[in-house]
Amino acid sequence: MTRLRAALLIAGAGALVILVGMFGTAGDLAGLGAIALGTALSAPDAPGRGRGGANWWALMLAGCALAAVGVPLALVAETPGGLLAGIGASLAVIAAALGLP
Repeated sequence: MTRLRAALLIAGAGALVILVGMFGTAGDLAGLGAIALGTALSAPDAPGRGRGGANWWALMLAGCALAAVGVPLALVAETPGGLLAGIGASLAVIAAALGLP
Protein backbone atom coordinates (compact mmCIF):
# COMPACT_ATOMS: atom_id res chain seq x y z
CA MET A 1 0.00 0.00 0.00
CA THR A 2 1.44 3.35 -0.98
CA ARG A 3 1.68 6.30 1.37
CA LEU A 4 -0.97 8.20 -0.61
CA ARG A 5 -3.44 5.34 -0.41
CA ALA A 6 -2.88 5.01 3.33
CA ALA A 7 -3.39 8.75 3.85
CA LEU A 8 -6.59 8.74 1.81
CA LEU A 9 -7.84 5.68 3.68
CA ILE A 10 -7.23 7.42 7.02
CA ALA A 11 -9.03 10.57 5.88
CA GLY A 12 -11.92 8.62 4.38
CA ALA A 13 -12.35 6.50 7.50
CA GLY A 14 -12.39 9.62 9.68
CA ALA A 15 -14.98 11.21 7.44
CA LEU A 16 -17.16 8.11 7.64
CA VAL A 17 -16.97 8.19 11.44
CA ILE A 18 -18.32 11.75 11.38
CA LEU A 19 -21.00 10.90 8.83
CA VAL A 20 -22.24 7.86 10.72
CA GLY A 21 -22.45 9.83 13.94
CA MET A 22 -22.77 6.73 16.14
CA PHE A 23 -19.82 7.54 18.35
CA GLY A 24 -20.90 10.93 19.69
CA THR A 25 -18.62 13.87 20.27
CA ALA A 26 -15.52 11.75 20.90
CA GLY A 27 -16.04 9.96 17.59
CA ASP A 28 -16.50 13.25 15.77
CA LEU A 29 -13.28 14.62 17.27
CA ALA A 30 -11.41 11.43 16.38
CA GLY A 31 -12.83 11.59 12.86
CA LEU A 32 -11.75 15.21 12.54
CA GLY A 33 -8.27 14.27 13.67
CA ALA A 34 -8.14 11.47 11.10
CA ILE A 35 -9.26 13.81 8.30
CA ALA A 36 -6.61 16.36 9.32
CA LEU A 37 -3.92 13.66 9.50
CA GLY A 38 -4.89 12.23 6.12
CA THR A 39 -4.93 15.70 4.58
CA ALA A 40 -1.48 16.51 5.95
CA LEU A 41 0.00 13.15 4.89
CA SER A 42 -1.37 13.46 1.36
CA ALA A 43 -0.10 17.03 0.85
CA PRO A 44 3.16 15.99 -0.91
CA ASP A 45 1.12 14.12 -3.51
CA ALA A 46 -1.32 16.97 -4.16
CA PRO A 47 -1.79 17.83 -7.82
CA GLY A 48 0.00 21.00 -8.89
CA ARG A 49 -1.53 24.01 -10.53
CA GLY A 50 -2.32 23.70 -14.20
CA ARG A 51 -2.70 19.93 -14.18
CA GLY A 52 -5.84 18.58 -15.73
CA GLY A 53 -8.50 16.75 -13.78
CA ALA A 54 -10.04 17.30 -10.40
CA ASN A 55 -7.98 18.95 -7.69
CA TRP A 56 -8.88 16.38 -5.07
CA TRP A 57 -6.50 17.81 -2.48
CA ALA A 58 -8.16 21.24 -2.50
CA LEU A 59 -11.47 19.45 -2.02
CA MET A 60 -9.97 17.48 0.89
CA LEU A 61 -8.64 20.67 2.46
CA ALA A 62 -12.03 22.38 2.13
CA GLY A 63 -13.73 19.37 3.71
CA CYS A 64 -11.23 19.37 6.56
CA ALA A 65 -11.78 23.08 7.16
CA LEU A 66 -15.57 22.74 7.17
CA ALA A 67 -15.41 19.78 9.53
CA ALA A 68 -12.98 21.67 11.77
CA VAL A 69 -15.57 24.44 12.10
CA GLY A 70 -18.61 22.16 12.28
CA VAL A 71 -17.52 19.64 14.92
CA PRO A 72 -16.85 22.20 17.69
CA LEU A 73 -19.83 24.29 16.60
CA ALA A 74 -22.06 21.24 17.05
CA LEU A 75 -21.31 21.37 20.78
CA VAL A 76 -22.99 24.79 20.98
CA ALA A 77 -25.48 24.74 18.10
CA GLU A 78 -26.20 21.18 17.06
CA THR A 79 -28.03 21.75 13.78
CA PRO A 80 -25.68 24.16 11.99
CA GLY A 81 -22.60 22.46 13.43
CA GLY A 82 -23.78 19.04 12.37
CA LEU A 83 -24.64 20.35 8.92
CA LEU A 84 -21.19 21.88 8.44
CA ALA A 85 -19.49 18.75 9.79
CA GLY A 86 -21.56 16.55 7.49
CA ILE A 87 -20.80 18.67 4.42
CA GLY A 88 -17.10 18.73 5.29
CA ALA A 89 -16.99 14.98 5.83
CA SER A 90 -18.82 14.40 2.55
CA LEU A 91 -16.27 16.53 0.71
CA ALA A 92 -13.46 14.57 2.35
CA VAL A 93 -14.95 11.23 1.25
CA ILE A 94 -15.38 12.48 -2.32
CA ALA A 95 -11.82 13.81 -2.35
CA ALA A 96 -10.47 10.52 -1.04
CA ALA A 97 -12.26 8.68 -3.83
CA LEU A 98 -10.99 11.08 -6.49
CA GLY A 99 -7.42 11.00 -5.17
CA LEU A 100 -6.98 7.23 -5.23
CA PRO A 101 -4.36 6.29 -7.78
